[in-house]
Amino acid sequence: MPVIHYIAFALTAAVIFTVVFVVPPAEGLGNYVRLAFFHIPVAWVSVLAFLMSAWWGQKVLRHHDMLADAKSAASARLGFIFTVLATVSGAVFSKLTWGSYWNWDPRQTTIFVLLLIYGAYLTLRAAIPTQRRARVSAVYALFSFLTVPFLVFIIPRLYFSLHPQPVINGSGHIEMDPVFLWTLIAALLDMTIIYWGLLYHIVCGHRHKDGKDGETI
Repeated sequence: MPVIHYIAFALTAAVIFTVVFVVPPAEGLGNYVRLAFFHIPVAWVSVLAFLMSAWWGQKVLRHHDMLADAKSAASARLGFIFTVLATVSGAVFSKLTWGSYWNWDPRQTTIFVLLLIYGAYLTLRAAIPTQRRARVSAVYALFSFLTVPFLVFIIPRLYFSLHPQPVINGSGHIEMDPVFLWTLIAALLDMTIIYWGLLYHIVCGHRHKDGKDGETI
């Protein structure tokens, strides 16, 4: 699907231009707010990737679908990479605003735990014999995702945090300037398209290597 490359390129260029030249400094954060248009989308895509890994994991268990196993594993790897990007960009933001890259803020702590969980998934998958790899990985992907809502959305809200207010605040409302909001929506869409494009290439490479056909993404 080559069209996805053109869409991602055009949207990425538009988002970068808007973030650099259109988005104004934010009150209290100044120009540092521009980091949010990278940090929030990669954090969102990490959750999406882990969700899709679990979804394809259950297909492995129900239908013994090896293409679903390839998709599940690829999505988990991408989720791990996007989580690392979210962690690094969050640490840079932390240094610029709080003076320290890491201070074990609740959101930093929970994302660290998430990295450990999915780092263990990747290690486990690499160590398991081929004949058992798909089923064990699928079970791990399903149970791992059960922790994601708690680590990303619930636990950080239970404790005081220096982290800026989420896009959707505690009362369920979006409090954001329209320019910020629409730019963020475009950035979220762009990063989502990038995720699907990367997943497509990884799975296509897997199918070519194995010489097998199956369902498309």
